[in-house]
Amino acid sequence: MIDLRLLREDPDRVRASQRARGEDVGIVDALLTADERRRSSSVHFDELRAEQKALGKLIPKAAGDEKAELLKKAGELSAAVKAADAEQDAAAEETQRLLLRLGNLVHPEVPVGGEDDFAVLETVRTPRDFEAEGFAPKDHLELGELLGAIDTERGAKVSGSRFYYLTGVGALLEFALVNAAMAQATAAGFTPVLTPALVKPKAMEGTGFLGQAAEDVYHLDKDDLYLVGTSEVPLAAYHMDEILEADALPRRYAGFSSCFRREAGSYGKDTRGIFRVHQFDKVEMFVYTTPEEAEAEHQRLLEWEKQWLTSLELPFRVVDLASGDLGSSATRKFDCEAWIPTQGKYRELTSTSNTTEFQSRRLSIRMREGKRVRPLATLNGTLCAVTRTIVAILENHQQADGSVRVPEVLRPFLGGREVLEPVAAR
Repeated sequence: MIDLRLLREDPDRVRASQRARGEDVGIVDALLTADERRRSSSVHFDELRAEQKALGKLIPKAAGDEKAELLKKAGELSAAVKAADAEQDAAAEETQRLLLRLGNLVHPEVPVGGEDDFAVLETVRTPRDFEAEGFAPKDHLELGELLGAIDTERGAKVSGSRFYYLTGVGALLEFALVNAAMAQATAAGFTPVLTPALVKPKAMEGTGFLGQAAEDVYHLDKDDLYLVGTSEVPLAAYHMDEILEADALPRRYAGFSSCFRREAGSYGKDTRGIFRVHQFDKVEMFVYTTPEEAEAEHQRLLEWEKQWLTSLELPFRVVDLASGDLGSSATRKFDCEAWIPTQGKYRELTSTSNTTEFQSRRLSIRMREGKRVRPLATLNGTLCAVTRTIVAILENHQQADGSVRVPEVLRPFLGGREVLEPVAAR
């Protein structure tokens, strides 16, 4: 959530941010009204409580009619204090409810617009010219079936659409990707973490995933727990309700988890293969740092993502997402999109978001500098979303006979294997 003081001091900035996101601007005025009600009701409650305490000191000293009058007034005052306390609580709840609906402030350099209004910042490597090489590229599912690596037919039989099995070299390729990604992350100073796949509502709400993204979240009603769509959630909540020492920042974690998403808004999109699925594994970078260092850390996360995709020898581009395409918690978000030959376009493989103090305020995570305690900044970045990365590797490194060349960075994690060869039908 944003700082209420900023809202009071510069409401026009908050209105402009909401407008850029394509979100409700009227919520700003509603929140200002609720906040004023909260503050005035709090002052009123304190005044009545002070009067009640003062009266309480007079009653033991009084006698006769004077005492009776004071007792009568005390009864009336007690009822007024209870009513003022209830009003104070209601105003605070309304303020909090509206505050949780407000997105983070959009960074001034973010392109304004919707999904198609991103800015391309950089393009790395040139896509292969398969026509010049004398063959038409196969898509990842056809290649995966030839290699005995992907089985969506049995995945659908067992679990339904958008589920799959990774078998043989497909499973080995996942392990290789995860191990290689973790090796890069640990070399960069990240602490590896295996995170819970189920979290409490406070963790999910605190990271901003129960707002506009709620339709994609799986909820277990009986247990009131949520399946995570990214290990960003348990990593953000890891230090929930804690105070971290500023001189121990940044704290960098690399989390591995299975991720679960309903993909509620994607019916009819990417239904073939494993590009858009309900369950996948991912290595996620997460950082706690000072607000002053957040933008520089965001650039570092982007560089680590670029390093990873470059090591996989993939053609990709870096885009600065437009304001209307940001999640509610991000002030700015960069995506790295890999070229997918059979689709003839770039598709998102990794992303990194600067969420400034938005999540830390919601999760009550603060930093201590001497005697001063204040919210810190959090950032996240996907290093390897496994299924999408497998798609990009198979399609970009395929050969005319249906085999797939293994990028050098993965070979040590695949027993030195340089090529994935087609196998007999299963």
